[in-house]
Amino acid sequence: MKRKLFSVFTNILLIVAVTAVSLVGFLGGNAKAVLYESKNLFYGGNENCGSVGLTFNVYESTENVIKILDILDEHEAKATFFIGGSWADDNVDCVREIFKRGHELGSHGYFHKDHSKMTYDANLQEIRPSIKLLNMICGEEITLFAPPSGAFNENTLTACESLNLKVIMWSRDTIDWRDKDVPTIIKRATNNLKAGEFILMHPKDQTVQALPEILKYIGENGLKADKITRILGEQ
Repeated sequence: MKRKLFSVFTNILLIVAVTAVSLVGFLGGNAKAVLYESKNLFYGGNENCGSVGLTFNVYESTENVIKILDILDEHEAKATFFIGGSWADDNVDCVREIFKRGHELGSHGYFHKDHSKMTYDANLQEIRPSIKLLNMICGEEITLFAPPSGAFNENTLTACESLNLKVIMWSRDTIDWRDKDVPTIIKRATNNLKAGEFILMHPKDQTVQALPEILKYIGENGLKADKITRILGEQ
């Protein structure tokens, strides 16, 4: 009996130990153990801020970006757009329009690479040009970086720290790039939503359809959609 109790107790300790050193991120909707801890890495923000962060990772669909901006305006909501440099280079007017309407810009790298497989120097070479381009377009310092597909390593974190960038992940992934069912996207974004959460989306047709209901839910539940930096308490 003592041996059995000891075995149970040992297993519990192992579970606690594993949980203590592992954070869970989501890449393409699949859980992945993340062993990085950094003052520069954020999966959410201030739980007492009364707001949630809508984030849009953009490498495509200029037309849908404009539709999203119009919907956000209708609901008096703000969001953070993580812009791919290669897209920004071809869509300067759209990037300026995002900024002009009072939303926040962040970097999504330049060519949508897998940062988890890159050296420190390679991370710098991929991120720094996107920062310079966005700075030039909007005339304001870029302070946020969202790694494509949520993939990063220690080199990414160190490179971002040297560039004065916070690495932004998410607490909710709508997986809208893969799943076209609008009710599913709405549910993933809103089910038991709490202040301080970051919701990941993309400028997809189904996202444009889902966004009004997501914003309606946010408002009806006493929350506000706002910029990531505000939810982090920086503005």
